[in-house]
Amino acid sequence: MMVLRRDSETIEHRQFRELKIFLRAGDLLVLNNTSVLAARRFSDDRAVEFLLLEKLGPARWKCLVKPGKKMRVGATTKIDNVTLRVEETLPDGERIVTLEEEVDLYAHGSMPLPPYLGRESDSTDSERYQTVFAQTPGAVAAPTAGLHFTPEILSEIRHTFVTLHVGPGTFRPVHTENIADHQMHSESFSISEESAVEINKAQRVVAVGTTTVRVLETAARKTRPVKPVEFEKPEIVAQEGETGLFVYPPFEFRAVGALVTNFHLPRSTLLMLVSAFAGREFLLRAYAEAIRERYRFYSYGDCMLIL
Repeated sequence: MMVLRRDSETIEHRQFRELKIFLRAGDLLVLNNTSVLAARRFSDDRAVEFLLLEKLGPARWKCLVKPGKKMRVGATTKIDNVTLRVEETLPDGERIVTLEEEVDLYAHGSMPLPPYLGRESDSTDSERYQTVFAQTPGAVAAPTAGLHFTPEILSEIRHTFVTLHVGPGTFRPVHTENIADHQMHSESFSISEESAVEINKAQRVVAVGTTTVRVLETAARKTRPVKPVEFEKPEIVAQEGETGLFVYPPFEFRAVGALVTNFHLPRSTLLMLVSAFAGREFLLRAYAEAIRERYRFYSYGDCMLIL
């Protein structure tokens, strides 16, 4: 674990099991308890790969398809010996597909590992690509900062949970010349009454992962007005909704005071969020040091704590 202190712009190299010693008495850890669905399916002939994004009806799904050229509108294939047909291609390349009869596509699905891992998931990924606190099914990617936690580490730290069902839009690279023109896909989130109370009592919120940041900062912008007193946090209220919040420099963080996050891909919205939190130049220096020190990047990689 790399520890970044924003006030002094200093860097330390520690072990994740030491996280507790960097936390203060009034800190609250907030984690995303979404659970990853077995959302990767192949056609019976294994010629087509599907990433199941949303069930739209009894036999109707929104999904990503590879290779897309094989599955244009009207194309068919079979899954579990049931014919699947492409009904519509959406502007961003997603497909609406229908099946001749109802099929539980998750029943024989596998974990949707990120493409950059360059391999299909195996039996170990069913456990490794799921946080130990995963509770609410709905994600097609893991909130990977949470993968570092064991029940033992978590039991020693005051914490609560929010939910954001991670979709593929979180990981889509930014291709627009002006980053403000990039369109984030909306993802569903929720904050319970119990969690809202705990968050509002905390002196400092330590967000675990960029998805948790997006939930909290979205909620902080939907709350009842508070007096403009210096350092006063906005009140977070229990809610369910959708967020397409895109965080990039400069950004005013209203809810989050510290962050646990992994190392992210270039040109990703995740990296831009962390740049907004840590400061771009400081973060670039930290990444350069992480490369020199042979930190592991991405989903199964190492992490940083930004204070």
